[in-house]
Amino acid sequence: MADQYDVIVLGSGPGGYVAAIRCAQLGLKTAIVERELLGGICLNWGCIPTKALLRSAEIKHYMDHAKDYGLKVAGEIEADLEAVVKRSRGVAKQLNQGVTHLMKKNKIAVHMGEGTLTGPTSLTVKGEKSEEKLTAKHIIVATGARARDLPFAKADGKRVWTYRHAMTPPEMPKKLLVIGSGAIGIEFASFYNDMGADVTVVEMLDRIVPVEDKDVSTFLEKSLTKQGMTIMTGAGVEEIKVSGSGVKAKIKAKDGKVSETEFSHCIVAIGIVPNTENIGAEKLVEMERGFIQIDDYGRTKSKGLWAIGDCTPGPWLAHKASHEGVTTAEAIAQELGNKDVHPHPLDRANIPGCTYCHPQIASVGLTEEKAKEAGYEVKAGTFPFIGNGKAIALGEAEGFTKTVFDAKTGELLGAHMVGAEVTEMIQGFVVGKTLETTEAELMGTIFPHPTISESMHESVLAAYGRALHI
Repeated sequence: MADQYDVIVLGSGPGGYVAAIRCAQLGLKTAIVERELLGGICLNWGCIPTKALLRSAEIKHYMDHAKDYGLKVAGEIEADLEAVVKRSRGVAKQLNQGVTHLMKKNKIAVHMGEGTLTGPTSLTVKGEKSEEKLTAKHIIVATGARARDLPFAKADGKRVWTYRHAMTPPEMPKKLLVIGSGAIGIEFASFYNDMGADVTVVEMLDRIVPVEDKDVSTFLEKSLTKQGMTIMTGAGVEEIKVSGSGVKAKIKAKDGKVSETEFSHCIVAIGIVPNTENIGAEKLVEMERGFIQIDDYGRTKSKGLWAIGDCTPGPWLAHKASHEGVTTAEAIAQELGNKDVHPHPLDRANIPGCTYCHPQIASVGLTEEKAKEAGYEVKAGTFPFIGNGKAIALGEAEGFTKTVFDAKTGELLGAHMVGAEVTEMIQGFVVGKTLETTEAELMGTIFPHPTISESMHESVLAAYGRALHI
């Protein structure tokens, strides 16, 4: 006889395990199915371990520039790649154990194995030793996504890497090619550049980090070039030949000229592919390019079957998946008769994005260009970190904060930041947008001194011609 639950979650990443916890909090008998590691890609092979790597690179960066702070370091600074990776894997292991604890704490049944849907509310779990049949009143698909391969250069883990290989490199690359300049590509480019590799980034669009505001892209390219990277925009990799000693890449530059360059390693960061094949979903859901189509609460076309996270339309971010997990859990509880929950649909305009390169990038809402395309009359203000006392004291005076407003209503449409610690500061603007703030509230807010966050206040003032320190 099949085990019966109120909710089964297929996949235990930041969407899946959060959905399971919220379901359990709402009194629902909940199970989670995971084929590999609790916590999914984010905790084990994505967001968290990459930040541990980047932290090591950041410390090395500061040690390399110790004299700028009046400090002397005896001897040459060396990066022990094996130790750096070991620390990163230790961080991932600690968080994996944390999720295991949360499952026990919330009395969530864990079924390890390959899950396959047999209907909207039933599935089988094929483990190492046996196969289980599970049924539930509702199932949430949270199977995530994986790195997209180049059709002419499949990742082999030796010379051609995905982000997963780049986190546990067999050796330190001497000359690294990074294909793609989204968050993943730029983060690894930044990491390996700080660790001492000769890094080249190739982006087929006309600017790096193309989803960001143009001013941010321009600033970042100048900063990374100053740090020693080679940045090629409007360019494409047409061919890669892999050998035992490296890769030869034919790169077509912006001017149309094709050159062949040798690299020791290559990281492919050209997007993701949803993990929706071979899970039995084909006849149960509508898909577009493999992504499961859902309503604002996570419902698919099959009653009782829901989907969240990276296997659904973007943006493909861990915090978006977690938010969807809570929303879907509450919508399910509501359908099962809970009158005390009131789920709200996801507002995609209020999802922040963060890139942890050096310098950091953070943003929320519309860019200035997108706001104008949408028909808004815009007021935009930018405040450079060179005008901020704390940034200067930290030796981090490169960067800026930019805000975009509706000139007619004062509504905050977007905020864009590049520089030190901006990934921690962006949440102030996210809260402001969620509360539907205008320039008046932000101008009237007291920001603590001395902090880099004062640049947030000044950017708002600048949008209305009232900046104090520039």
